[in-house]
Amino acid sequence: MTKKAIITSALPYSNGEIHLGHVASTYLPADVTTRFLKQKGVEAYYICASDDYGTPILIQSEKEGKSPEEYVAYWNKRDYDDFTSFDIDFDFFYKTSSKENIDFSQYVFKKLNDAGHIYESEIIQFYCNNDKKFLPDRYVKGTCPYCKAEDQYSDLCEKCGRVPAEIDNPRCSICGQTPVKEKTKHFFFKLKNFSDEIDNYLEKNSNLQKDVKKYVQNWIKSGLIDWDITRDISWGVPIPGIDGQVLYGWFDNHLAYISSSLKFLEGKGINGKEFWNSADIYHFIGKDIVYHHFLFLPAMRIGIQNEYKLPDFIPTRGHLTLQGKKISKSRNWYIGLKEFLDYYPADYLRFYLTSITPYSQDDLNFSWDEFAIKINSELIGNLGNFVNRALGFAKKTFNGEIPSIEESDNIDKEAENKIKTLSDDVGSLIEQNHLDRAMKKILEFTTHFNQYFQHKEPWKKGVGTKTCLNLSVNAVRSLAIALYPFLPKSAEKIWSQLGMSSKISEQSWSSISELQIKQGHKLGTPSPLFDKVEESDIQKYKNKLSSQN
Repeated sequence: MTKKAIITSALPYSNGEIHLGHVASTYLPADVTTRFLKQKGVEAYYICASDDYGTPILIQSEKEGKSPEEYVAYWNKRDYDDFTSFDIDFDFFYKTSSKENIDFSQYVFKKLNDAGHIYESEIIQFYCNNDKKFLPDRYVKGTCPYCKAEDQYSDLCEKCGRVPAEIDNPRCSICGQTPVKEKTKHFFFKLKNFSDEIDNYLEKNSNLQKDVKKYVQNWIKSGLIDWDITRDISWGVPIPGIDGQVLYGWFDNHLAYISSSLKFLEGKGINGKEFWNSADIYHFIGKDIVYHHFLFLPAMRIGIQNEYKLPDFIPTRGHLTLQGKKISKSRNWYIGLKEFLDYYPADYLRFYLTSITPYSQDDLNFSWDEFAIKINSELIGNLGNFVNRALGFAKKTFNGEIPSIEESDNIDKEAENKIKTLSDDVGSLIEQNHLDRAMKKILEFTTHFNQYFQHKEPWKKGVGTKTCLNLSVNAVRSLAIALYPFLPKSAEKIWSQLGMSSKISEQSWSSISELQIKQGHKLGTPSPLFDKVEESDIQKYKNKLSSQN
């Protein structure tokens, strides 16, 4: 870990609302990590942007009678607002259609071209006679030639994660007719020429997940193919000197990680390139875009002579299913983030998704019933219960004024040791990207203190009562700081109930394991942190989901 970091996550496509599947694998883990790094004293910035280009946006904007610029501007703002309501705290949220990203993408294209990494070639492209247009990418569907999965896009098989050289059994995804083939000229990036250098990068980077590296290296061994970086549409980054064609969206969108970072940093008077190259670089992604981030992205950066360093971390997680079924907007089987936040506070969802999302490519499932159980038994019954009983009892028995530590027995000393090791216990797991395990460790901490409180029986006001209350309130303070990256609003509530005059966001991670609340400190006003999730409400939301499918 260095003292600088840039954190990015897969760019949200400006063509529809953010749903639960989006936030589970990328934006929530990135936000938790950024908050944690800042607590550790790292100069960390979370940079993101909307992905504005591509045929789907062009088609949809035409349907709505809007210009593509108007269309993506709406979704850029809507997505940012939805993320903000979920307490995703971007330091900067920009767009791939920005002048900065257009200029940077064209600069990279020219530099790669001048270095001999790009060539032009005549190709046969799918063309729909019914719709009178070439059909790039997502407007051709068919069967994956590798794994034989049906109904896959021509530029990405969502089943096996590979990019087909040519899709089998093609059909136009606009009208469903079989397209014909027409000649056109495209530019290609010599991806296969970078096989050894990409493999070397993967081999040397111990921060990358071993299972992801293994199958990417298997792709390399089986032979990479050169990458078509041209599209026959009008909406995209113009190819310098070429009319009627633009760069493929996957050429320019990950370059927005860099161009947006430079825009933000230089606006703060910081040398952007120097900062990027001296910082830890994180790209949080879902498993469906491994091919692009582990092959295209490093090859392009290597191709411009590593002018901008390759990522140190590419945390990759699996997909979220919903009630055991694949999330699908087209089939109306999803829950929008905005809709969910009309039901419950952001921290309920942040807690649940963190708890069930492992640091792996394994898929996970959102279950309304499991959500209710976890919130009621773990967040409320365990964590919330400890905070409320410790602060409530101190308020009632000592008028909110913290007593001194008296003589300590072995149980007290064990409790004190739990506080003193919490920062390392939780922090090491976050550094390893095991956020679900870090949350579990926090719950083990509150479980221990619930048991400690129960064993010491301070309500009997016997020997050791003052020590129990002092340690318990200090444990609540430690808990608040440890929770802050995960549940920022709840952590702030706890901080307020503790009567702290400072800001919780300014507390260092290491201070978690210090007993900073001393004798005589005056608490704020304790109150329950959470409301129970009612079974009747859960049934209502389940019925609503089923009825819309």
